[in-house]
Amino acid sequence: MNKEPLDLEKKMKEKPMIFSFFSGSGFLDLGFENSGFDVCFVNEFHKPFIEAHKYSRQLMKLDIPSYGYFTDSIEAFVDGDKSKVLSDLVNNAKDKASVGFIGGPPCPDFSVAGKNKGSTGENGRLTKVYVDCILKNTPDFFLFENVKGLWRTARHRAFYEEMKSALRDAGYILTDRLTNSIEFGAPQDRDRILMFGVKQDAFNISNDDELENKFKWGRDIKFDKNTVLNKDLWPKQESFSVDSNRSIPFSVVEFESLTVEYWFKKNVVDQHPNASHHFTPRQALSRFKTIGEGDDAKKSFKRLHRWRYSPTAAYGNNEVHLHPYKERRLSAAEALAIQSLPKEFVLPPTMTLSNMFKTIGNGVPYLLALAIAKEIFSFVTNFETPKK
Repeated sequence: MNKEPLDLEKKMKEKPMIFSFFSGSGFLDLGFENSGFDVCFVNEFHKPFIEAHKYSRQLMKLDIPSYGYFTDSIEAFVDGDKSKVLSDLVNNAKDKASVGFIGGPPCPDFSVAGKNKGSTGENGRLTKVYVDCILKNTPDFFLFENVKGLWRTARHRAFYEEMKSALRDAGYILTDRLTNSIEFGAPQDRDRILMFGVKQDAFNISNDDELENKFKWGRDIKFDKNTVLNKDLWPKQESFSVDSNRSIPFSVVEFESLTVEYWFKKNVVDQHPNASHHFTPRQALSRFKTIGEGDDAKKSFKRLHRWRYSPTAAYGNNEVHLHPYKERRLSAAEALAIQSLPKEFVLPPTMTLSNMFKTIGNGVPYLLALAIAKEIFSFVTNFETPKK
C-alpha cells in the first residue's frame, strides 16, 4: 500500500528539499544550503567539479546530500537508465517536504562571446533536457539560470519562449528577470537570466502576474545597477606598477564593497589555501608589464583595477584576468573572491588549474545565489494553502 503524502501545510513546515543539476562545484547550491534548504541531490557530469563540491562541503562542515552525488549526464535522468532512480527519489522527497529543482545548463551556445550555436549546440540542447526533466518529474518549484544571450538574442529568445510555453502547458506559473550580480553586492558585472516557476496545484497562485507581485526578485538588492555600472563613477586606466599603493578615490568610497581590492582584503586572499594556484607567466610576462591597471577593454589580457569591479569572470582558454598590481594572472583564491564566495570556500589542491578556473568561471556568484535562494525560501515556506 502506498504511503499517503503529507498534508501540504505539514510539508511546508519541513525543510524544502532541493535537487541540483549542473552543480559544478556548488556556488548556487551553497546559496540554497545557507538559506534553509536541504540540498539532497547533486548532479554534475564533470567528476573534478563534483569532487570539489564534496571537498568544500567537508571543510565547511555542511551536510552530505542525503540522496547522494551523481556524475551521470542529465539525459540519463530523463530518458536513460537513471530516469526511474530520479523519479523514485523525487516521489520519496515529495512525501516529506516541498521539492524544488535548481540548475544552470551550460551556456556557451547562447553567449555572444561563446559559440552562439543556440539550442542545437552540444551545450544548448541541455536547456531543453533540463526543462524536460522538470516536466517529467514535476517538482513543486524550480529555478533556471542562464546567460543574457538567451534573453536578448532574437533566435535564442524564441527558443526560450518555447520552453516557457511548455512549462505553462504543464501547469507552471512563471516569473523571470534579467539580473546582474553586482546588484546584490558581488564585485562583478555579470548579467544572467533567472526564471522561477511554481506548480499551480502546489501554490495558491493563479497566473504569472500574481506570481510577479508575490515573488520579490529585488527584495535583497543592495545597489542600483544603472548607478554602479556607470563607468564615469570609477577610476580610469592607470599605469601598471608592481606592488604599488593607490588610495581609494573619494568618488568610490560609497561603493568600496564592490571593488576588487575590498574583496581581496575581505577574503585575505594572500593567505587563502588557493593563493598559490595561478598560472605562471612565461612567454607573456613581458606583455603583462605593458598593460595598464584597469585596461580591460580588449578581449584578451584584461587587467583589473583594484578600485573597480571586475568584468565577467569567464575564463575561457585559461585567459584569467590579470592582477591589478602583480605580474601574473589572478590566483584561484582571488577569482573566488570576485565570485563573492566566503573565504571558507576552498577548491582541492589536487585540482588542475584549468579545472579550477573553469569551475570558477562557470559558477553563479555566491551573493546572487544567496539572495535569490532567500527569496525562494521565503516564498515557498510562507505560501497560502491552495483553496479546495
